[in-house]
Amino acid sequence: MNRRESIQLMSVAAAAMAMPHLGCSTAHKRAGQEPAKTDFRYCLNTSTIMGQQLGLRKNIEIAARAGYDGLELWVRDVQAFLDEGNSLQSLHEFIRDNGLEVYNAIGFAPWLADNDEVAVAAFKQMKQEMEMMAAIGCTRIAAPAAGSFEKPELDLFLAGERYRQLIELGRQTGVMPQLEFWGASRMLYHIGQTLMIAAVANDPDVKILPDIYHMFRGGSGFESLKMLSGSLVEVFHINDYPGNIPREEQTDADRVFPGDGEAPVQQIFNDLAAMGGLKILSLELFNRTYWEQDALVVAETGLQKMKDIFH
Repeated sequence: MNRRESIQLMSVAAAAMAMPHLGCSTAHKRAGQEPAKTDFRYCLNTSTIMGQQLGLRKNIEIAARAGYDGLELWVRDVQAFLDEGNSLQSLHEFIRDNGLEVYNAIGFAPWLADNDEVAVAAFKQMKQEMEMMAAIGCTRIAAPAAGSFEKPELDLFLAGERYRQLIELGRQTGVMPQLEFWGASRMLYHIGQTLMIAAVANDPDVKILPDIYHMFRGGSGFESLKMLSGSLVEVFHINDYPGNIPREEQTDADRVFPGDGEAPVQQIFNDLAAMGGLKILSLELFNRTYWEQDALVVAETGLQKMKDIFH
């Protein structure tokens, strides 16, 4: 089966997953009921200001001063904080004292690797990282398209079984894995693949983590958001992409503030609002131009631009 045929198969799987949600929406309309309300929260992924190299405490203070509801922290930054002689308890208290919540964590355990030995080690790493994040009150962690691959195509059925095992690990630790695809990944780059993995996992706690840039970069487009139920998506990475660089040539560093690029941000807002449930809108940028600016100004600008769209 070639890549095009695989995408067609995954589209069928995605449509199948969407059917109960679509039917439910129709039932609400027939009964004259209001659709489920969407609870938007504003989150700062610290990648947005990581280039300023201010340290974890300062990044937390900036997020609080800018007016965010919470944070998306990188596991490696928390580990560096510990390596400096600090404790998880002190970090938890510092975050709480700043009025913030850690909504999600960004780690890179290679759980998708098609080498079993590598995957076993990755699960041990993921468990340790989940326990670390649980200690600071974080209840989610990214399960991204990370791993070394010897085969030409990703085995989506194996990936679904692996993801189910990650979910079970999440239930044990209290930190649930959010399945994330990367648009530039050779193996897991499309939302259709992500939905099939979630379907194969066949677990009530499946969650996917979409990203505007990755949906564009991997060729997913944005119409599929209309197919998703509110319970499937809790964290959504917010950014935008320029229109003057070919899609296949864009990198993370090309991301811009939402509304400053070509993404259909109003359509995205409408589709997220229609899903219902909790939606954590996390500003995730890697723009080196922003990294040269004052971090608080960047954080405040990003939050205002999100609120201008996701009001």
